[in-house]
Amino acid sequence: MIFITRTAIQATRRLSQLRPKVTIPINQPSFPRTFTTTTFKMSALSANAILEAAKNRRSYYPLSKDIPLSRERVDEIVKEALRHVPSSFNSQSNRVVVLHGAEHEKFWDITANILKAIVPAEQWESTSGKINMFKGAAGSVLFFEDQDVVNAFQEKFAVYADRFPVWANQSDAMLQYTLWTALEAEGLGANLQHYNPLVDQQVAAEWKVPASWKLNAQLVFGGKTGEAGPKEFKPIEEIFKTFSS
Repeated sequence: MIFITRTAIQATRRLSQLRPKVTIPINQPSFPRTFTTTTFKMSALSANAILEAAKNRRSYYPLSKDIPLSRERVDEIVKEALRHVPSSFNSQSNRVVVLHGAEHEKFWDITANILKAIVPAEQWESTSGKINMFKGAAGSVLFFEDQDVVNAFQEKFAVYADRFPVWANQSDAMLQYTLWTALEAEGLGANLQHYNPLVDQQVAAEWKVPASWKLNAQLVFGGKTGEAGPKEFKPIEEIFKTFSS
């Protein structure tokens, strides 16, 4: 029989306290770690910025030839708008001719000569004043629809044949609005005119426009010489409805 005295037990405890503590590593299996990241692309534009540009799009009269950007920049804006404005079935039926400087003035001289032959003499002074006002601007953008494209889609999708002319016109209207807004965002003034179809034939002959291009509108642009007039709005309750469930 072995007897362990209290003194021996205490001595053993003191000895264990003096021993260095050794940490024995435990080998754990290594697993590859995978991470999933999500990149959120922030838009350079906000809805408020777009709406602000829409609010600033106004009709300016008269306009000057002094503009804050180059003709090349104007052409660049027109081409970008032409590329990116939507069209039904991606038909891309919109066409544009940009007239700068003397070419722009030539267009309004043609318009004046055509109108002078049909406008009563007592009204000519007022009419010629408007034409000269447009002529005094820096340039004009002529908007067309390519009827060959419209006709081709009418044949290809016969069930929608009666809708393609409407859709083409809507796309052209979006292009007019987009370009008008974009030019004014660059500091220009502009106003939209419609002297077609009176000028169609002479425009086609002068600028070698294909016969299938149908002229819809003319956007006159130039330097601002004043502020746009006041704009009135109907009560929003009369023109807006919303439903949710």
